[in-house]
Amino acid sequence: MLQALTINLRQSYAFVARNFNLVKRYWGWELVWLAYSVASSLSVVFIGAGMGAITNSSDIDTNYLVIYLLIGALVWRYLAGLFDNISEMIQWERWEGTIEYTLMAPVHRFIQMLGQTLFAIAYMSLFTGVIAAAMALFFELDFSKANLAGAVAVLLAGSLSFVSFGIVASVLPLLYPERGTQMTHIVQAFLLLVSGVYYPVEVLPGWLQFFARISPATYVLEGMRAAMLEGASLADLSHIIWPLLLAGAVMLPIGVWMFRLGETYAKKAGKLKRNG
Repeated sequence: MLQALTINLRQSYAFVARNFNLVKRYWGWELVWLAYSVASSLSVVFIGAGMGAITNSSDIDTNYLVIYLLIGALVWRYLAGLFDNISEMIQWERWEGTIEYTLMAPVHRFIQMLGQTLFAIAYMSLFTGVIAAAMALFFELDFSKANLAGAVAVLLAGSLSFVSFGIVASVLPLLYPERGTQMTHIVQAFLLLVSGVYYPVEVLPGWLQFFARISPATYVLEGMRAAMLEGASLADLSHIIWPLLLAGAVMLPIGVWMFRLGETYAKKAGKLKRNG
């Protein structure tokens, strides 16, 4: 039992190490993406800083609005990065020309997903941390009421659910080699629209609010803002954390099962081709 567990952990770590090596190989692209992420996040947060000047009103709580948008920008950057790292893993395999070797290797698919997930969480934590540090250079923020432990708990609980979404979306590049990656971007854009990243979901039309309630990002953002803006305790956040954990525990095996179905079909249909 212990030997089998050790082998599985080593196999999962192999995927973590390989992905970090890919980051080092394409460090130029990663630097470009980091610069873009910092600039786009700052652009959003500066909207909050400039709201008083836009409306010519001194009654706006600028600090609250800036933190509200900052949380949305950072949390979305983290969750979107998780989604990208998982949903685009098939496309990365095609770019590297290793898709046949990876999917034909005698490694349980859950072990591969575990390694991919651990890498995505570790890398996006570092990536988002750099963006947060850049934000701190531009804004003087008051986090005196923040409950950082509660915020971290919500974020980790939500990560599991978002990883599950990414695994389901990763089936699309398997089924549609030429346009599957673009289809995952559509899924991500829709989640951005309905999850209340930069505005309360209550401002959405009623039919979109339905989709907001089934997006895990909605609850992650709600919990993060409650912890950071209002100092909500872990007990106060339990109604968000436990459903996120439960949803992730249910969706993760379903996502892996759906991926296996897509993988089986792709192998039979000859869709495991490399780029070019």
